[in-house]
Amino acid sequence: MSESARPARPAQPVGAPVPGWEPRPRPEPVTLTGAHVRVEPLTSARYSELFAATCGDGDDDLWTYRPVERPTGLATLWMHLAGVLDRPEDLTFALVPLAGPAAGTAAGIASYLRIEPTHGQIEVGGILLSKALQRTAAATEAIHLLMRHALDDLGYRRFEWKCDSLNEPSRRAAARLGFAHEGRFRNHLVVKGRNRDTDWFSVTDAEWPAVREAHERWLDPANFDDAGRQRTALSEATATIRP
Repeated sequence: MSESARPARPAQPVGAPVPGWEPRPRPEPVTLTGAHVRVEPLTSARYSELFAATCGDGDDDLWTYRPVERPTGLATLWMHLAGVLDRPEDLTFALVPLAGPAAGTAAGIASYLRIEPTHGQIEVGGILLSKALQRTAAATEAIHLLMRHALDDLGYRRFEWKCDSLNEPSRRAAARLGFAHEGRFRNHLVVKGRNRDTDWFSVTDAEWPAVREAHERWLDPANFDDAGRQRTALSEATATIRP
């Protein structure tokens, strides 16, 4: 049979074009300020504040899923955070509430990880929130500001969240913030000599406008009463984003 007589092979499926795509800029150290929190590049000037906020005798649970045990002295925390800042592929921020008992001091940290400008993906991780920062508008706004900067300002197309599959508070936070659960990587890591299965979540650039609108609606001052209690939960605002 001649080549011209052979039946044509069906075309193999390929992904949709991404018109005008170009690699995105790497994020630079930048300060992002909202109504409740300032997200600023982490420096050693904030280490003593972070030690006071996250390393007390009652803070062991803040370190359960981190790669190190709770530091019991400032020098140990200093070494841990210095190691974090020494990774040039990552970018770490201090989270500074603008009101409340921790106002003006670093009460947590979060990092941009797995930054891949060629493909436009970036992860928020290494999140450490003091108990004074947990379950506050400042904590939610901090993640919102990091998402907005990556997806709106820098034009990334995928924003990731990952956590130990046993870390239920982190799993709930991802869902509340509007991330889609993508699956579980089994036997993904060995952390502190123990197995870690990792759950992956993401928000894409196509989903981001609806997620951003839900965040902004929740953060609106009208959503809080005079005592600062939310009128509508963020989980309710993001619940309608996906079926």
